[in-house]
Amino acid sequence: MPSPNPNFLSALPGISGILVTPFDNDDHVAPQRLKPIIDRAVGAGVHILTANGNTGEFYGLTTAEAERMVHAAAELIDGRVPLLAGVGRSIGDAVTLARASREAGAAALMVHQPPDPFVAPRGVVSYVRRIAEAGQGLPVVLYLRNDGIGFEAIEQLCRIPGVAGVKWASPTPLRLAEAIRRADPKIVWVGGLAETWAPPLCAVGARGFTSGLINVWPEHSLAIHAALAAGDYPKAGKLIATMSAFEELRSEEGNGTNVTVVKSALQLMGNDCGHVRPPGAWPLTDRQTMDLRRALTAWGQLTAPRTATG
Repeated sequence: MPSPNPNFLSALPGISGILVTPFDNDDHVAPQRLKPIIDRAVGAGVHILTANGNTGEFYGLTTAEAERMVHAAAELIDGRVPLLAGVGRSIGDAVTLARASREAGAAALMVHQPPDPFVAPRGVVSYVRRIAEAGQGLPVVLYLRNDGIGFEAIEQLCRIPGVAGVKWASPTPLRLAEAIRRADPKIVWVGGLAETWAPPLCAVGARGFTSGLINVWPEHSLAIHAALAAGDYPKAGKLIATMSAFEELRSEEGNGTNVTVVKSALQLMGNDCGHVRPPGAWPLTDRQTMDLRRALTAWGQLTAPRTATG
């Protein structure tokens, strides 16, 4: 079993790359298909890799599949970078995944914000506290997609023992700035809306960002991160503009093509990670595929014409 990476906290202000979950033609998870993706991301310098994130179709996996993916990711990464393990859904599932992730050798836990229609802010605090206890000392990163729980609840969450970071996935930079002001300065705040929103969130105090692009073009994500770290916002903006067509495709159909575009790009590049499970969109339409191929060609990621399969 790989040992938890001690460099997680120093890596957290970097890029948290969210790995896809590969499926075979029988709709079974096929983790070995991640090997070239992980190797390229590590070689490019991605700071943290995340299993069971949203780009990994976390809500489309069974708990047993999520356990298998965190174990497989740990083996494939083999301690080269810290592994952040996504946990969530029912409190029972989340606790089970927290324990499995610790056994797998994950460096930290990322707690998905509960999507339950009846969520009390104080209930979220209890939820995270129980997961942190199950992690038995593993650092915890809060994944906040809805800041509507309020500043008081966010303050309480940040005071839970073990909470080391927050991935802020709401397009509200001014609220992020206020949340940072109220929190312990030791908490690391990370932009949770990928490269496109990294500049405004970084400008108010976030450090680093999440990325699904690293599955396809990790070198570009690293260039954006380097520009922001140097305070070169014009350069970061130009680099983000280069990938804007890709991100616009991912946002279509109510964000239902978010993972579809990533997996379709991997197919076109010869690294088939299979389909996207419902309720995500699959496959891309002819127009979407043409737009994606155009973007990948402009990036130099297609060396010869290929067609999507599966």
